[in-house]
Amino acid sequence: MPTPQVAFSPFGVPPPPVPHLQQAARAPGGRVIWILRRYPITILVLAPYALLIVPMAVVYDNPQTAFILRLLGAALASTLLVEMVVGAERPRRRWRPGIAAVNAAHRHLYLVARVVAVVSVAASITAARAGQGSIFTQLVDEVAASPVARMAALPAGWAYLAFALLLGSFLGGHASRARVFCWIGFLAAGQAAAVALTGITSPLFGYLAFVAGAGAICGLLRVRGVVILGAVLLLAWPTLFSLRNDIRVDGGVDVADDVTAGDRLRFDLQLGHAAELDVPVDVGQPGPSEFLRYGLVPRILDPDRPAISTGSLINYYLGGSPTSSYSFLALGNVYFFVGWLGVPLYYGGWAAVAVLLLRAGGAPGPIRLSLLCFVLAGPLLWSRAYPDAVIAFLQHVVAALPVFAVLALLKVRTRGRHAVNRMPEVRLSKDTDLRPARWA
Repeated sequence: MPTPQVAFSPFGVPPPPVPHLQQAARAPGGRVIWILRRYPITILVLAPYALLIVPMAVVYDNPQTAFILRLLGAALASTLLVEMVVGAERPRRRWRPGIAAVNAAHRHLYLVARVVAVVSVAASITAARAGQGSIFTQLVDEVAASPVARMAALPAGWAYLAFALLLGSFLGGHASRARVFCWIGFLAAGQAAAVALTGITSPLFGYLAFVAGAGAICGLLRVRGVVILGAVLLLAWPTLFSLRNDIRVDGGVDVADDVTAGDRLRFDLQLGHAAELDVPVDVGQPGPSEFLRYGLVPRILDPDRPAISTGSLINYYLGGSPTSSYSFLALGNVYFFVGWLGVPLYYGGWAAVAVLLLRAGGAPGPIRLSLLCFVLAGPLLWSRAYPDAVIAFLQHVVAALPVFAVLALLKVRTRGRHAVNRMPEVRLSKDTDLRPARWA
């Protein structure tokens, strides 16, 4: 069958002038979707500040609100500039075979995605039971050194990899939206089970924030679904906060009684605290050599290296205990360690990486989707701390290499100038937003 063309791509590629799509974009809802798909990285960086952090600063009259807005403006200016420059470049050739056919060409993609999801959940629970990433080992400044913990840490980032492969399965017609949602729920349940063992909730909420952002950018989640997910998390947070405290108390960890669930949502205070400091600051944070050592070499091959936690270094610098952690969020950490110039350079650079993964060389397949998800879940995730997020990105890429090799082996091989016509039939579900169109 003829390969379908992407008219209203979920990847921010500006569509050709199709009359019925232009009319849809003029509607209020269509205009919001057009902005999201035209400037996905800018919206991703802006969203948590527009929905939570800045409103909290305004409502509670944070004296550092102007500083937060200036810092956010520096980051958004760079991401917006990158996306405007890339958007101004018209594609030199037809954007073929299209996102559906590219992902459909990977045989058994849905099967690989499910295997990765199962391994990811099993590994995260096993690692948590062995003490990996636990609040209890963090308090004694130890690394879970058992062979089980080290083996379970090998598939680091596979929860994000599984999401990317499930996304490719949906876009390629291998799985319906409902089935993909079920498997994403399974991945989230695995994160929740790990929270019950570690007593740390940030990985779960970071993963859900990543799912909301990446799902909206890539067309899996509708804007309405993202809003509903955010509302549910806010309503459930007091209960989850109480459960987290109970887990910590049962494990012998003291919990501050004067800190409420609402206080933990005052991320504007964390970010605003950076305004009071003389930046840039050197607290012994990881440098380029540590980036390579911790990012590219699995711990099982380098078991004697010490634990790395920039949050603990920051907390100690601020006068706290080295067994506790503190951060200024991703945006504030960049400012804290690099200064004002580092903010646009960091966000502009990673925005360029994300945009190239989306748009360069035609439609992205599952491997490029996976790399994109690693960027969104690491350096560009608002709650991740720099520079640890960059190290995590490298770790995730290294851990995903065996899966990438399997995907390359299972991809349908085609030859000749008419190879696109011999690709497998693309089985589009009713949820897939692909319509016939021509690219100039």
